[in-house]
Amino acid sequence: MPRATIVDCPGCPPLRALTFDALGLIKVIEARGKGGGVPKVVGRWGDPDASKCLVVGRKIDPLLAVARKNGVIEILNPLNGELFFSVSDLSNAGVRPEDNAIVGLHLFRKQRLELTSRSRTLLACTTKGNASIKTIDMIDTKADSGAPKTWNVCASGNISFSEVDGSESYALFGGKGVEVNMWDLENCTKIWTAKPGSLFNLSDFIKIKYLCFSVFYVFISLNASHIEQLPPNSLGIFTPTWFTSATFLSKDDRRKVVAGTNNHQVRLYDVSAQRRPVISFDFRENPIKAVAEDPDGHTIYIGNGSGDLASVDIRTGKLLGCFLGKCSGSIRSIARHPELPMIASCGLDSYLRIWDIGTRQLLSSVFLKQHLTKVVFDTNFTEEEVKHDVADMATLDDLSIDEVQTAGETEKPPTKRKKSSSKENKEGKKKKKASKEKDGTKKLKSKKRNKSEKMTLQMVMHKLTPKSAGFRSQVYVMHHHQQCIEKKHWEDGLKFEQGILWQV
Repeated sequence: MPRATIVDCPGCPPLRALTFDALGLIKVIEARGKGGGVPKVVGRWGDPDASKCLVVGRKIDPLLAVARKNGVIEILNPLNGELFFSVSDLSNAGVRPEDNAIVGLHLFRKQRLELTSRSRTLLACTTKGNASIKTIDMIDTKADSGAPKTWNVCASGNISFSEVDGSESYALFGGKGVEVNMWDLENCTKIWTAKPGSLFNLSDFIKIKYLCFSVFYVFISLNASHIEQLPPNSLGIFTPTWFTSATFLSKDDRRKVVAGTNNHQVRLYDVSAQRRPVISFDFRENPIKAVAEDPDGHTIYIGNGSGDLASVDIRTGKLLGCFLGKCSGSIRSIARHPELPMIASCGLDSYLRIWDIGTRQLLSSVFLKQHLTKVVFDTNFTEEEVKHDVADMATLDDLSIDEVQTAGETEKPPTKRKKSSSKENKEGKKKKKASKEKDGTKKLKSKKRNKSEKMTLQMVMHKLTPKSAGFRSQVYVMHHHQQCIEKKHWEDGLKFEQGILWQV
């Protein structure tokens, strides 16, 4: 059973994230609020279908590119999930998509001089190492935009990932039985291939000599190049190279590359210096499944198959610390927010978690029901937009309150007192008497005000009304004014008085 820890979640700042899961669904998670907001699922795009599992997702403003398990590549609107266009796999010719799934996808930002503004360029790579670059017209997908560039990035093995640098001129590939290698996308040529580090040291010989002398003799007699391709693990058993994830340490510098392996190693390569790793260290005892870089250029975030998430200073290989709160499943994706100091992680435990990179504390988590494969942040969702929305909601609330108050003041119907019948309960009469006694002081004040108003009205009537009008008009005006005072309709009484007086 996985470990369970109770962690207080203070909430996270305003953000918008997109997650991709094993059933082909894209879910939109938003957190709104001035203080600590709680992320909630505000949208779900697509229909649940295991054959349409989202393998890769990449957000390039203002578009979202996704690759599905059935070999279909879709370009969506990241705001509402509207499908712009979809194409089948560019390099799967005569092969089942399930046997040669897409593991790498990139939608180019820059537009080359020979391309129109309505066309987009895609880079796709499959498990068998079939890479291709294709330009597609967004309006007419059937239009011929030229033959795609296709090449094979590996002679054997399976590709696990592909990553493009910030200049979009170079790409990384690697996987099971495939060393990390870098390609020039303009010429489709390999410019660098990694080599494993020093394999045999004193501790390895001590472990090996306890097996048996004959096996040890076979190991010593092996070719050195063959030994480099099959490094031994902690038990002295030779295992093939298996890279699970990699990223450029800085998007503006293609020379430094960080890669994670299936035998829980993290390696730093300097392409301009050497082919062997500059720094290599172990992290726990489970395979590294996700690696993400920080904009500072020297901090990385790594997640493994047992749910451990940590930050490392790659310059020295020093572990800065693990994030608080144990995940209960393998971490498959880590995304660093480009502006806010936080990261998001997701994996097989079906949770999206938001972390503070300063305190390494869990800010919030959302349960999304399906196994998650990828998470990306929407950089267009800013705090200013949220503040604007909050201000609009506040003005709407103020307007609604004012409208209710004015409606209550102007449109409140006069309260009519019903005559008490013989069937009314005695207890009700007692309550009414008690309330009348409590409001006695208020009624005395109102009676004094009514008397003063009556006196002034009589004085006005004696001054303004002629003798021919008679006493009948005065009595009618006084009677109506008294009724308006009792009903608290002061303005109606005054208007009636003025009308009668002028008529008289």
